Amino acid sequence: MTEIEFRVFDTAEFRVGEDDDGTFEGIACQYGKKDSYGTTFHPKVFRRGIDKNAYAYLWMHSPFDPIGTFRADEQDNFLHIGGLYDNTTAGRDARIKARSGSARELSVGFVRTDLPDWKKLAEMADEDRDDVLNNIRSARLVEVSQITARMAAVPGSKLKTVRSALGALYSETGEPTLAERLAEYDREHGRDSAIAHEVEQERKMQERARRAALLRLTTVGGA
Repeated sequence: MTEIEFRVFDTAEFRVGEDDDGTFEGIACQYGKKDSYGTTFHPKVFRRGIDKNAYAYLWMHSPFDPIGTFRADEQDNFLHIGGLYDNTTAGRDARIKARSGSARELSVGFVRTDLPDWKKLAEMADEDRDDVLNNIRSARLVEVSQITARMAAVPGSKLKTVRSALGALYSETGEPTLAERLAEYDREHGRDSAIAHEVEQERKMQERARRAALLRLTTVGGA
């Protein structure tokens, strides 16, 4: 089961070249620090998950909006990236927004490669399961995006759209997420788990958002 997850860190270093060469560098992932998702990346987490070739540098995680390219390398305490903005309108605009501060955050997209089969994970005791889920020890880097300030992905969210654009990596469009599978297992076995509560809360939030959208459409349509 393949799921892309995102993390946004308190990036202390994101530098854009002062000249017009379009260069940038920054810290895309910090190790040993608990993030807003409650997870911790461990050192060398990408030791077998970094491509030596260049990656597309994206705008807001959209594969339809590349703004440059970058290469990644692991340091002792973080994943470092360095790259070049495209000499396009989108690339130049993103560079301006990074320098102004309106879009100065980095968000890393990755796929975990350290998880056991979901059924084995479901059968674990709560403490053991939490340890596995909350400690990321091996992952494959997919992309890094420049995002608008304070627009980090909601904790627990997964990319479920634009899957066809990146081929087989997004082949499971209609499949439930790992969290949804575990929550369903817990409910079926009478287990009162935190992940079940989180999934139910997310479902309620999505339902409220859907109803609000329908209300706006009805209001605009005058029905």
